[in-house]
Amino acid sequence: MRMSPLQRCTGRVPSRQSVAALTLALFAMVFGEGRQTVGAQARPGVDYRILATSKTSTMEQELNEAAEDGFRFQAIMGGETAIGGNEVVAVVARGGDARPRFAYKLLATSKTSTMQRELQHAADAGFEYRAQTVFKSAFGGEEVVCILERDKDAESRRSSYRLIATTRTATLQKEMSDAGAAGYEIVGMTVGKTALGGKELVAILRRSKDD
Repeated sequence: MRMSPLQRCTGRVPSRQSVAALTLALFAMVFGEGRQTVGAQARPGVDYRILATSKTSTMEQELNEAAEDGFRFQAIMGGETAIGGNEVVAVVARGGDARPRFAYKLLATSKTSTMQRELQHAADAGFEYRAQTVFKSAFGGEEVVCILERDKDAESRRSSYRLIATTRTATLQKEMSDAGAAGYEIVGMTVGKTALGGKELVAILRRSKDD
């Protein structure tokens, strides 16, 4: 008579009750571990913080203070709120990894002719474009606002930036085609009334310096 593994280990034939008990124990063990695995893989909650200011000069400071608490930039919009008037509103978020990895730089100017130079200077310092918006300032019309981010744990990507600002879509088409032929990819665009250019289309493009 052939013996089962359980008989060989115990030296006796198991009763129906013991077999049933063993089966239930194995079932509970397998499915209990499954529940623990599902719980361990559950996505952690996300903590959001809203930053709002009527002065673009203070937004960079608030972004970096939030970054020190483990938050990372997510979105920005300039506009008129019900209570604050003309404000720049940014959203930052913090998940499971709350290490202070990021640093931020904000560029704001009503003269688009200076923005490309400032973008490139920041990129050479390890910052990369994240977002842009338009903010109506107290002086000088509407400002183009760019948020740049530097990941302290990542190697710098060495980017080259090109800014196109024009009041004519036909000109935008030509300049973007020329930039695309040179390897630039668009990362963002806004439309706003600047101090000197009137109602301008402002497009920002980027390519790797290693290409």
